[in-house]
Amino acid sequence: MPGSDAADPAATGQSLRWLAAVMAVMCFLAGLAAVGASSAHRAASGWAQRLGSEVTVQVRPGVGETGLAAAGRAAETLAGIDGVAEARALTRGQAEALVRPWVGDAVVGDLPLPHLVAVHLDPQAPASAVSLSRALAEAGLDATVDDHSQWKDEIRYSALTLSALAALAFLLTAAGAGAAIVYATKAGLAMDRSLIQILGQLGAADATIAGLYQRRFVLLSLSAGLGGALAAAVPVVLLRLIGGWRGLSPALPVSWSDLLLLLLGPLVAGGLAWLAARQTVLSMLTQQR
Repeated sequence: MPGSDAADPAATGQSLRWLAAVMAVMCFLAGLAAVGASSAHRAASGWAQRLGSEVTVQVRPGVGETGLAAAGRAAETLAGIDGVAEARALTRGQAEALVRPWVGDAVVGDLPLPHLVAVHLDPQAPASAVSLSRALAEAGLDATVDDHSQWKDEIRYSALTLSALAALAFLLTAAGAGAAIVYATKAGLAMDRSLIQILGQLGAADATIAGLYQRRFVLLSLSAGLGGALAAAVPVVLLRLIGGWRGLSPALPVSWSDLLLLLLGPLVAGGLAWLAARQTVLSMLTQQR
């Protein structure tokens, strides 16, 4: 009867604690990867949406008219068009702020900057560049409407690429976490191989034996997964609190709803452990016969 090679209980307990630690770490990494993927997708969607909802108008003043007055008249004209949420003329200081990152403070004051109007479109029914140009022409304004169409495809492509890379990173991390949980479960059961065989020889039903170990490793993986999820929640909460309503920055818009993603870790870990424990125990009992 195979009992002489039974695992030492103390060694088994220590090994299970190490296995639980591995599960917790992998769930922690998978949770952070999920939050990162969610934030990246949110940021990418925001870029594309903001680009599609903003239009810049360059106004050239007529004879006897200042550039600021022409820009103000253009803003007033555009504000009355259906599909425009807001139109405002930019001051010299606001225009300088747009180009300062590119040319620096040394020369920005000497540059002949254009007179610009920033237009925010209605996201539900945005006005077209053609309708804006027609309204400006009818008002007797010499202006050029830039709807950023030349950049939209590149921004959408960049946003899609960023979302895909973030999703790939999450899937790879989640796959690694799942493999670690399955391996840890099988390794833990291997230490009890002799006991499982003894129970089978004593006449215990295969389903009963499998059920005992399923509950044991499901509880182990659930507790480990919960520990990893709680650990991952700490940096998420800190980033959200530090960033205020923006969630740290527009480049990393962490949301409170991202915490819900962390709840998937313990559930998935428990499901994988249940499946791995059942298959491993039944396989051991089948090989014994």
